[in-house]
Amino acid sequence: MLCTPKKTVEQIIQSGNDYLIAVKGNQRKLFEQLKTQFEQVPTPRVEVQTELTRNRQSQRTVSVLDSVGAIDAQWVGVQRIIRVERVGTRANRAVSETMFYISSLTLDAAEFAQRIRQHWHVENRLHWVKDVVLKEDCSPLCDGHAPVNFAIVRTIALNLFRHHGFASVTQGLRRMAHDIPGLFSFLQ
Repeated sequence: MLCTPKKTVEQIIQSGNDYLIAVKGNQRKLFEQLKTQFEQVPTPRVEVQTELTRNRQSQRTVSVLDSVGAIDAQWVGVQRIIRVERVGTRANRAVSETMFYISSLTLDAAEFAQRIRQHWHVENRLHWVKDVVLKEDCSPLCDGHAPVNFAIVRTIALNLFRHHGFASVTQGLRRMAHDIPGLFSFLQ
């Protein structure tokens, strides 16, 4: 069976679970429907969050609509549509982005804002570190079980660094790279 996003959300609902899914440009029709709905309907539920970290300043405005009537019925279980507008500066450059989400959950704007941030927390602390710092995507391993096995080893290493107080895996690698007794102490 061909796995499409519509079939995926149907399977999620049939299994008794919920979803919160980002809608990207590759789902052009749905993306345009969401954009149009937010232009036509006033948003009663809004959460605004401001953040200042290092060289970034950002403001996120999360808006939630209950009316999902204009969305194709094949998107099973949609209860809310969400728009997240991010504006701010990054390294003294203006940044502006609008993302749309669909969800089977019936949360308010503050709860959706929290769940979306939790997703990006995982993305930034796990996937980005594995891709950029540990260069998982550049790995030449492609035969047999090697890619999966090394992905597990990278995840174990990442967890060991975090468990031993390294917020930055890069700093942990630099500090421990030539400290063999220190590395073995991780396993005790």
